[in-house]
Amino acid sequence: MANSKILNVGVIGYGMSANIFHIPFITTTPTLKLHSILQRNPSQSESSAPRDHPDVKHFTSLDLFLADGDLNVVVITTPPQTHFSFAQQALQAGKHVLVEKPFVPTSAEADALINLSREKGRLICVYQNRRWDSDFLTVRKLLADGNTLGRIVEFETHFDRFRLEKPSNWKGSLGINQGGSALYDLGTHLIDQVYVLFGMPRSVFATLASQRDGLLSGPQHPDLEPDSVTAQLFYDSGLIAFVRIAVVSTETRQPRFWIRGTKGSYRKDGLDPQEPQLKSGMKTNDANFGRESPEWNGRLTLVDENGTIREQDCPNVVPETYSKIYELLGDALVQNREQDVPVPASQARDVLRIIEATKESARSRREVDLS
Repeated sequence: MANSKILNVGVIGYGMSANIFHIPFITTTPTLKLHSILQRNPSQSESSAPRDHPDVKHFTSLDLFLADGDLNVVVITTPPQTHFSFAQQALQAGKHVLVEKPFVPTSAEADALINLSREKGRLICVYQNRRWDSDFLTVRKLLADGNTLGRIVEFETHFDRFRLEKPSNWKGSLGINQGGSALYDLGTHLIDQVYVLFGMPRSVFATLASQRDGLLSGPQHPDLEPDSVTAQLFYDSGLIAFVRIAVVSTETRQPRFWIRGTKGSYRKDGLDPQEPQLKSGMKTNDANFGRESPEWNGRLTLVDENGTIREQDCPNVVPETYSKIYELLGDALVQNREQDVPVPASQARDVLRIIEATKESARSRREVDLS
């Protein structure tokens, strides 16, 4: 491995994930350099890595890609059923690894990769980029002060859309047991955010649904591939966290957060703008990147000591943007310090345990204990 303070990064895959969520940040992180891209069939794809990035190395073979002695860090952006194998081979080749979410399909696979990374003395990080959504950072700030909302009794997090047609890519066909479905794709984000705020729940009760087909999970539909999720996460403090995903939600302002505490509540509509901004071609250093217009500000409803209730605007905090996860990862890699990894694989493993409990609860129609 090179001793340079600039580490060479190689990307596996060249779809939307690589182009939108990774390469723009790799190329703007001072400690990292885009070194190589592995794309199996660039001549047969609408997107061609050799055409778009002529100044980096290009590979069509994983073995040759990993055999490059100048390569320090591997970023895996392929569909989730490939993550375990690719991460395992990269670690065995002595590379640090960043894996797109969902990390892997099972917590057992996560444990295997964690153990391998420590055996090889390499770091592994999971790309839970929505920890750096500005609305979520606003929520973290509100909850961290412990005073604005008081003791939290209900936390509601949504990812709702109106999409009656199934996706035409792997997200519309990959099975839940391979890391597909709304539970792994979007649920990973929402459950991860709940985990960051409150830790592991005591238990989970959930229903999975195919809203497009009008079906609910359970014994009659054991092979249901859900496009929608309703899960309740229970905590010893009395808190209940609601995780909701829908594809049949006809709203002009889709709900995002609703948090209720003993001193007030917070409500927020609309999704973080970074993904659509990146898709539109906005640069990561644009002054408006990550910023929402004031019409999308959250709303605080607060009660004072006299019982008077008042409402006020709650703008998002100044965006850190998805640049932050790469900045923190670059620093951790340069120092080779596992404790500095921004999203440790052990945390992603815990989120997978919650997802597995969610699946079991939906299948059995009972509350599943995690304590």
